[in-house]
Amino acid sequence: MGKLDGKVAVITGAARGQGRSHAVTLAEHGADIIALDICADIESNGYALATEDDLDETRRLVEKEGQRIVTMVVDVREASQLREAIAAGVNELGRLDIVVANAGIAPLGADGPRRSFLDAVDVNLVGVINTVSAAYPHLTAGASIIVTGSVAGLIKGGTDSAASGPGGRGYSHAKQGVARFAHDLALQLAPESIRVNAVHPTNCDTNMLHSAPMYKVFRPDLESPTREDAEAGFLGMHPMPVAYIEPRDISQAVLFLASDDARYVTGLQMKVDAGATLALTVPFAHA
Repeated sequence: MGKLDGKVAVITGAARGQGRSHAVTLAEHGADIIALDICADIESNGYALATEDDLDETRRLVEKEGQRIVTMVVDVREASQLREAIAAGVNELGRLDIVVANAGIAPLGADGPRRSFLDAVDVNLVGVINTVSAAYPHLTAGASIIVTGSVAGLIKGGTDSAASGPGGRGYSHAKQGVARFAHDLALQLAPESIRVNAVHPTNCDTNMLHSAPMYKVFRPDLESPTREDAEAGFLGMHPMPVAYIEPRDISQAVLFLASDDARYVTGLQMKVDAGATLALTVPFAHA
């Protein structure tokens, strides 16, 4: 028996990275999946986004686990697309129990266009709200909503720096908003026994992290920093001796929050950060 037998999850940004990992992990534990992704690039974002071939690979991996999956190309910035896609997925799979609003971009760069601020907010914050709003009519008591934040939204400054540019400032703004949205929505939906929680990853081994714009943010002293150049900066974020975590590490947090193991957990800001935010945590005072 799987922890999620008989349940259906919708996941945005599911074609690769954390989203694909979430889809496969939830499928391993018995969930059927509605997998959504834009499968196209966004001009202000300085690295390539997922493709339809990537989304097909997510389909293959979920089906390999013996679970059903519905895949659709959807832009989370467009609320009507999400409403139609989620309704179609529910019609095919019969229900909806879990929402993982994961889609995100990091259009970083000191010389990035001002538009990148809006693109980061539109995808990372508005896209989360659009996803939850589109899913809500299909949810009943016991449902779990999980939104993807970031340690950048919990650390003063975060990506809000000259090196990160307008897109970095938009990223920090959006992730701060996601944390607040999860907290406030959890309070509103608690009487319906619908839980809302946020997961805040640190640097994660995905295409977002391993990209030229991200390397430049961590090594602004170099003209064209490589992955190896950026490793020292990655390591410097964490008290634990790791440069970055794996998508699977985030997926295990998502699995917990999606399952009945967390049936009374709501409003949680779950940090999976290798200690990155510890320096900013106020110690408990002794009585």
